Amino acid sequence: MNFFLGISRTIDGINERLGWFADWMVLLSVSVSALNAIVRYLFSYSSNSFLEMQWYMFGAMVLFGAAYTFKVNEHVRVDILYSSASDRTRLWIDTFGLILFLIPITAYLTWLCWPFFVASFKQGEMSSNAGGLILWPAKLMVPLGFAFLCAQGISELIKRIAALRGLIEIETKYEKPLQ
Repeated sequence: MNFFLGISRTIDGINERLGWFADWMVLLSVSVSALNAIVRYLFSYSSNSFLEMQWYMFGAMVLFGAAYTFKVNEHVRVDILYSSASDRTRLWIDTFGLILFLIPITAYLTWLCWPFFVASFKQGEMSSNAGGLILWPAKLMVPLGFAFLCAQGISELIKRIAALRGLIEIETKYEKPLQ
């Protein structure tokens, strides 16, 4: 089990760095947006590349931030069963949810989206907008985002199994988001 926990720590480390990257994409996206607005109003100039850069950064925030959000247990849950369950029951709910839903679905979506990126890359696909950017980097983020989320699901599954065996302790508490 120590071997698998080592794999889990490696995946966690990668997704920790991706979370840091996603955080910086927020700042960069806001900066590009502000710069675009300033240039448009002061100099009456605008470029579609500014807007498309923001879309790329937003995609990076969401797709790379999802795995980190899952790692730190901040993702949305269906609360009906989870909130009133014991810690051990929560571990079992998470284990079944990971095995039956998250890992297969994210693996399938990774596989499904890969050819979408490859075709774009081979064609050198460009945005149809004037001044637009190349599209394959944005399309690459989609399968990568799902792959990182799938890997984090595997990491979480390893940790849940280790916790069920009494080898490690993990936090299963979940606080509903305040709205």
